[in-house]
Amino acid sequence: MTHEQMSLDDHIVAKIELLIRRPVAQVFDAFVNPDVITKFWFNRTSGPLVADGSVKWFWDLYEASTTVRVLALEQDKRIYIEWDVDSDNPSRVEWTFEDRGADGTYVSVVNSGFDSDVNDVIDQVVDSTGGFALVLAAAKAYLEHGVSLNIVADRF
Repeated sequence: MTHEQMSLDDHIVAKIELLIRRPVAQVFDAFVNPDVITKFWFNRTSGPLVADGSVKWFWDLYEASTTVRVLALEQDKRIYIEWDVDSDNPSRVEWTFEDRGADGTYVSVVNSGFDSDVNDVIDQVVDSTGGFALVLAAAKAYLEHGVSLNIVADRF
């Protein structure tokens, strides 16, 4: 394996963080409950995220979908998935939820496990960082203000 093709998992990740001014149980639920997550990210899913389960997420507007496998699910603390399971280059996404009491919930999203040549990895990290930043912003708007921004749909 050449230096350009080695796994960059420990070196390059996409990391996005944002405070959402809602209780941790509500914010966590927003990412596992199809009735909520479809209001700010994708438009339909084959089901809720459950421990050791797999689901398919759909962006019908773009005729796109992805299969995710749940690697870990810790109530109100952590969601850890393998993303794009059916692709040649799946990666991992981890959400952590820090209870900030009256201030709300600090959400961190880390996308890692990119395994490709360096140029492709850089493109993937940039795309992932922008995409997950929009998802967190859309979740914040929906959970704090009840507003569906359609920000993910309007990205392309």
